[in-house]
Amino acid sequence: MVEPRKARILVVDDDTSLQKLVTVLLQHASMDVISTENAAAAAQVLKTPPLPDLMILDLMLPDVSGLEFLRQVRAKDTFENLPILILSALADPEQIRSGLQLGADRYLTKPYLANNLVTTVQDLLRMGRRKA
Repeated sequence: MVEPRKARILVVDDDTSLQKLVTVLLQHASMDVISTENAAAAAQVLKTPPLPDLMILDLMLPDVSGLEFLRQVRAKDTFENLPILILSALADPEQIRSGLQLGADRYLTKPYLANNLVTTVQDLLRMGRRKA
C-alpha cells in the first residue's frame, strides 16, 4: 500500500526557536516542514519543486517586510492557490487587515496556542485558498 504524501509546509521566520517549535508541532501532525529565516531563502524554496502546500509567514523579516514578500508571492500566478498563514507578533488590526487584503488566508498572532496553529494549518490544507 502506498503511503499518502505528507503536506509540505514552508515556515518563513527569523526566530529559530519559533521555527523549531512550529516544526515539531507540524511534524507531530504528520507534515513535512521546510524553514527559512528570510524572504530571499523562502523565494529560493518557492522556485524548487516540489512546491510547498502551504506557507506560514512572519511579518518581521530581516531582509524585507513580510507584507512585501506576501505581495511578491501573490503577484505570481504559480502561487495563486498557495494557502498563506501569517503568524506574527504584530496584533494591530491595521496590520491584520493589510495582511488579509494582500492575500493571506488567515492571520494568527503570537503567542498562539499550539492546537490552534495545527488546526488552522489543517483547515487551510483541506479547504485551500479563500476566494475573494
